[in-house]
Amino acid sequence: MAIIVDKEQKKKDIAFACKEIIIEKGIHDLTISLIAQTAGIGKGTFYEYFKSKEELLFELVNLLMFEYNIKKEIRLSEVESTKNKIKIFADFFYDEESKDLRVLYKMFIGISLLSPEKEMVDFQTECFNYYYQWFERLIQEGIDKKEIPPQTIVMAKGLFSMAKGLFIASETTHSVQDVKTELDLFIDTLFEVIKIKECK
Repeated sequence: MAIIVDKEQKKKDIAFACKEIIIEKGIHDLTISLIAQTAGIGKGTFYEYFKSKEELLFELVNLLMFEYNIKKEIRLSEVESTKNKIKIFADFFYDEESKDLRVLYKMFIGISLLSPEKEMVDFQTECFNYYYQWFERLIQEGIDKKEIPPQTIVMAKGLFSMAKGLFIASETTHSVQDVKTELDLFIDTLFEVIKIKECK
């Protein structure tokens, strides 16, 4: 009797099995042979599931982000203030728990910039829209609770993009030494400015 293989699950298993080796070696220095060996499969089997090692990275980032989102949703539900929710939303860019995902995400961004295949561009667009809409909902909740003024919604996309920009600057320049400190200072100052403006 033939063994029925759950192809979707097998694909996930291969991706998860390779997480540590991708983080350790980096995607450019990784060979298909090493990937296959790490996942306990043959090279031919690898190509049944992935066109390339870049596609494997794409799958792994996608899976880990899904897990990360579930945890983030729980953490956000445990705090009340909009300011703290925004800080939690932005802590992907510096917290210890997200360290491995950040390493993989940086590789993915690099590949996307150098080889912008349609599937990767679509994924990046989907990610941006998903996280931005999530962030915008947090801002709207703060407005609805009268914690922040209605005009804040106009700033949502800039606020959202700023956190990623600081992260990229911290990785590519010597200008940002501590992303957490910079983000906390920015968010705290912004809420002080909003409060002062509201008092006038």
